[in-house]
Amino acid sequence: MKKGINKSILFYIASVLFFIASAIGFTSGNESSMAIVWFCLGSSFLCLGSTHKKKENNTDDK
Repeated sequence: MKKGINKSILFYIASVLFFIASAIGFTSGNESSMAIVWFCLGSSFLCLGSTHKKKENNTDDK
């Protein structure tokens, strides 16, 4: 594995931040359409992180 920060960890951190933003949006009582966008972005970054982690694990095995 290369030195430096793992990119999948950055994707996971970004997804947690997007989920926090969506939770704040849902509980604030305002229009929840923006909170849905933040939630979808969080889900997308979570999928990107897991895909990148799987790709790293496959290249390390070879």
